[in-house]
Amino acid sequence: MSPSVREFYKGKSILITGGTGFVGKVLLEKLLRDCSDVKAIYVLMRQKKGVPGEERLKELCNNKVFELLHKKDPSVFSKLKFLSGDILEEDLGLSNDDKQELQRNCQIIFHSAACVRFDQKLKDAVHMNTTGTLRLLNLAETMESLEAFVHLSTAYCRCDLAELDEKLYPAVHKPRKIIDIVDWMDDPTLAHLEPKLIESEPNTYSYTKAITEDLVAEYGGKFPIAIARPSIVTSAWKEPFPGWVDNLNGPTGLLIGSGKGVIRSMHCEPSYTADAIPVDVVANGCILIAYATALDKAKEAQFFNMTLSGVQKITWKEVIETGEKWVNTYPFLIALWYPGGTIKSYWLTHQLAVIFFHIIPAYVCDALLFLLGKKTFMVNVQKRISHGLGVLQYYTTKEWHFKNTRFLSLMSRVSEEEREAFYIDVSKLDREEYLKDYVLGARHYVCKEDPSSLPRARKLHKIRYVVDIIMKLLLASLFVYFIYGRMEYFASLFSYADSTVRSLL
Repeated sequence: MSPSVREFYKGKSILITGGTGFVGKVLLEKLLRDCSDVKAIYVLMRQKKGVPGEERLKELCNNKVFELLHKKDPSVFSKLKFLSGDILEEDLGLSNDDKQELQRNCQIIFHSAACVRFDQKLKDAVHMNTTGTLRLLNLAETMESLEAFVHLSTAYCRCDLAELDEKLYPAVHKPRKIIDIVDWMDDPTLAHLEPKLIESEPNTYSYTKAITEDLVAEYGGKFPIAIARPSIVTSAWKEPFPGWVDNLNGPTGLLIGSGKGVIRSMHCEPSYTADAIPVDVVANGCILIAYATALDKAKEAQFFNMTLSGVQKITWKEVIETGEKWVNTYPFLIALWYPGGTIKSYWLTHQLAVIFFHIIPAYVCDALLFLLGKKTFMVNVQKRISHGLGVLQYYTTKEWHFKNTRFLSLMSRVSEEEREAFYIDVSKLDREEYLKDYVLGARHYVCKEDPSSLPRARKLHKIRYVVDIIMKLLLASLFVYFIYGRMEYFASLFSYADSTVRSLL
């Protein structure tokens, strides 16, 4: 009989890269809380100048995400082992002692370290996402008892395909050749070639994720490998806290920007399906994927699409309208304006809205600040928002379908009790409740606005609403006055011309 998940992880030594990232922190917390019999978890972290490694680890452990563990069993943090290293350095920047310890003891690797910026230069994205992964694969090849290597990719690694199956899609370019090119080619030439090189993908992130999958799959016959492909990763569904999120990436930035009245228009096809997966489901999925990969010992890389497809269906319109409802119920304390705006199906109408509701107000605001002798900032903020929206809107104006049969089948491999503990079944997710928690989580964990500030925030929200109505009435009045005045002017001009002509006749 196969061991249970907890039995499998008992006594195991695990290496995690990207442990300080969004997914990495939740994965660490889950392993320590529900697989507490692990022998050790090695956390690869960059060494900060003048900061001892143990201090860096302590700083990580003091993060809000570990609050429950501190209350339940603080002794479990002794399982964490700091490794000074960097995937951007040769041999991962590891000391000989640390490298040998991993080679002797490590049995499971979770590789989640990556550059998640979509606008990163190709050279930087390749160094981080592809070359860094190659260094880790070379180390993994020397490990004496490696049972599973789980690489986190993305479901949007082949955006040129309308449907993505759980299989390898050969990369457009050979990854080792791309690694070689970015190493020797000068920056201006590479910048010139970049649009052509990545033309199959919308950005350097998805391009490097695509070629890196090809690289990882090369090692499939050497040790058990799995490639996990989550879709857009969003706030926690249940653990460690409903709504927990710690960054402004993707939908979180959109939610906060809209809630604070900064984003007034978005280019989006409202009827298209949104595919996003909670971060705790991703963490549970990784734990189950490593478990299944180690037991199956497949001779080639196995792929798992961690997505909503076929389980939940929610459109962008539903997401935005529900989010707007909860933002008005639980408003932000600090905001620029009352939330508003609409989604636009057509690019042209969106651009017009951007001019009138994003760009012009930003310049007006900065002009007033300049006249008052204050530092201007709104135009720069608006430029960053426009850039961020431009990146995100690629994914809101297209639609994909992801097959996830292998991922969903993981539930049938564990007991009912462990199915609840390591939950990945998002069919049970209440979308209304989840989006409410998402808004509250973004407010509390990202914007640092305590729940006790809600009464004051609601009062300010009402004031912003009144000011918004007054401003709209004033603008409408000015518009009517302008049009009416122009009509009167042209009427009098026509009358004067008519009388002049009559007098001449």
